[in-house]
Amino acid sequence: MRRIMGSAGSLLLCGMLLAAAPAVSSAAHPSALQAGDTVTMRATVDGTPVGEDVLVLDPTAASRISVTIHNGTDTVKHVKTVRLSGTALALTFFSYDTTVPFDVPPKQSVTRAFVLDLGQLAAQATGLLPTSLEVLDVRRDVIASVGATGDVRGSAWSVYGVFGLAVFGLTVLAWTGALLALARRRLPENRWQRAMRFLPAGVGTGLVAVISLSVLRVAAPSPAAEIPFILGAAAAALLLGYLTPHPEDEPNDLPPTPTRSPHPAADRSDSRPVHDPEATQRITRPLPGGTA
Repeated sequence: MRRIMGSAGSLLLCGMLLAAAPAVSSAAHPSALQAGDTVTMRATVDGTPVGEDVLVLDPTAASRISVTIHNGTDTVKHVKTVRLSGTALALTFFSYDTTVPFDVPPKQSVTRAFVLDLGQLAAQATGLLPTSLEVLDVRRDVIASVGATGDVRGSAWSVYGVFGLAVFGLTVLAWTGALLALARRRLPENRWQRAMRFLPAGVGTGLVAVISLSVLRVAAPSPAAEIPFILGAAAAALLLGYLTPHPEDEPNDLPPTPTRSPHPAADRSDSRPVHDPEATQRITRPLPGGTA
């Protein structure tokens, strides 16, 4: 049981690191548009401009995607692939690559349109997810991209939905282990160690909140929404673990166990009368014939 709780805590801590990864990666990864480059992109999905409104992705129907690339540089841009992908918690839950080769001459714009079949999307994700539409060159480098909030009309038993259920189960295990240790007075004596015992449960609670809001179509799991939920729940769990009572300071409600003497005869009460054969009174009875 302890191994299961430890594994659950490790996985939830990994989830916290993954949740913070988008903010770090976005700062470390160089943008496709460097200084002096003016490659821009506009796109529509079923007539809806990408980036201006919530992008509805329905797996039951094919989507018509149109992209317009404006090349403001002095070199030709060779476009090979158009990619539609959705991510959450630094994990990619769906990605569709369509080969649409075309060249964009310098200082010109080119528009291409194609039909994308999203039939497999129902088993991949559901709810609100950050969605991006990118154009890649022959070396698989991103030339330009545009982002939006995708409303995926998938199944609750999709990969993203099952992922949320798994995080919920690990969170329940983490809380169960921490509360059982508190009830059995098996928490460490050090306050910070007790606080760290509750940390995985707090991280899991934040992850469950973020995924639930996404699946219920309340808020997409962007870094601006993920980090406050996860850090707030983790801080509350740390404080709860830090303020738990010391195991030795808790009163012992069990009555003391009476000790027994190894000799049963020593347990007898002194008020009990003792039989003395010398103090027994002898009574003489006359024998037949008159003799005593």
